[in-house]
Amino acid sequence: MREGSARGVSGQRNGRPTLEEVAALAGVGRGTVSRVINGSPRVSEQAREAVARAVAELGYVPNQAARALAGNRTDAVALVIPEAEARVFSEPYFLDLIRGVSAELAQADKQLLLTLVRTEAERRRFEQYLAAQRVDGVLLASVHGDDPLPDRMARLGLPVVMNGRRSEAEPVDYVDSDNVGAGRAAVAHLVARGRGRIATISGPLDMYVARARLAGYRAGLTEAGIAPEEPLLAVADFTEEGGRLAMRALLERAPGLDAVFAASDVMAAGARGVLREAGRRVPEDVALVGVDDSVVARLMDPPLTSVRQPIEEMGRTMTRLLLQKIAEGPGAGPAAGEEQRRVLPTELIVRDSS
Repeated sequence: MREGSARGVSGQRNGRPTLEEVAALAGVGRGTVSRVINGSPRVSEQAREAVARAVAELGYVPNQAARALAGNRTDAVALVIPEAEARVFSEPYFLDLIRGVSAELAQADKQLLLTLVRTEAERRRFEQYLAAQRVDGVLLASVHGDDPLPDRMARLGLPVVMNGRRSEAEPVDYVDSDNVGAGRAAVAHLVARGRGRIATISGPLDMYVARARLAGYRAGLTEAGIAPEEPLLAVADFTEEGGRLAMRALLERAPGLDAVFAASDVMAAGARGVLREAGRRVPEDVALVGVDDSVVARLMDPPLTSVRQPIEEMGRTMTRLLLQKIAEGPGAGPAAGEEQRRVLPTELIVRDSS
């Protein structure tokens, strides 16, 4: 008789099926069923299919509260962004990232806790919140090189995955895009368009993403046989106003420039406004390229050539990695950890600004 104890003599079910009944029908252990339901990859395809058939036949529905209590879990994940609220909710990058994270968590039936940590006091309060085991794991975005938060969270034993990294030797798991390739592709495109005095507006150099894009810019110039010039470099902060200030400085120092690679679309928008005020036509006088391929790029006049990075997919990928770490538990990840450090490709999207 295949039915478990939950069926009476009439064949009708007396109560909801249990995890043990699913395991018995599938011919596997209770732990295997639990790993399948929690989405762990550490299960054979044969076992996964057997559990799926048993779940369907019995009509098993996981009890979320019981799962959370049994596994000491909250079914909540924190997305931490150490930036000002005005920037987070106005820049397309963060909105696309949040969209990807939220979509992936929704599929896993997890709650998203969005947290902005801007001061040392807020950082201490958030660490206390984490120490109380209020979330199962943490996603981190826009982390500067000297930020201790990733290491502190790792010491608390929480699964952590970062969007981007603090350095080339980042010890914390991360998902990044090919930022060096982005800078190199932008410069190669501008050189192919006949531009010879190519300036750049960099992000803050305490962030790896900014240093990597600047390294790509310099590599692109070297590959084209063009010597980098210090007056053609301006450092900004990934904001539109920062792009405006940097563009003004570049025009003062190097009025003969004929192209600008801005390390974000938002900074390129600021630069575009200054060029217009100065009577410089885009692209006739100055070609302009950004990074992100955000809605800002598509709505600019003229539309902005931009290096697309898959922002929403980065959000989804880092969330999948975090959920995998949560499901497997402490110390269960890959021995070398390589699968937890991923760099997604970028792509140059050519429009009228160059």
